[in-house]
Amino acid sequence: MSTPLNLPASTDEDSKIRGVALDYVEGWFMGDAERMERALHPDLAKRAYLPGPGGKGQLSQISALALVQYTRLSKSPNPPIEVEILDRFEGIASVRTSTPGWIDYLHIVRVGREWKIINILWELTAERWIARGGAAGERTS
Repeated sequence: MSTPLNLPASTDEDSKIRGVALDYVEGWFMGDAERMERALHPDLAKRAYLPGPGGKGQLSQISALALVQYTRLSKSPNPPIEVEILDRFEGIASVRTSTPGWIDYLHIVRVGREWKIINILWELTAERWIARGGAAGERTS
């Protein structure tokens, strides 16, 4: 984790940032729309490059409102989740979350006294890409 020289590596703010990331990921797996909504900024943009028709990759986008609605339908076993704060400066942070099926890169912003996810860029693991109809090696060629 990278932090500015004048900030300690572990702080209350880091705990809050980690909590927001866990509200997002665990909220998804638990089907807990309230946790998901609490984690997201209303202007969130979530994007991924996913298999489209014929397995060719295409950009997929989802809003905060749609993500909260889909969360209500998503309850599934809670897999191992890793949260890594990559960087934090003042009121912004970059966080990586990892699950067995995908990786998320979160941009988190402080809004007043709370932290909210404003952007998510995510990608399926190679196995999930293929299972979803994507061509093997398509993302890297």
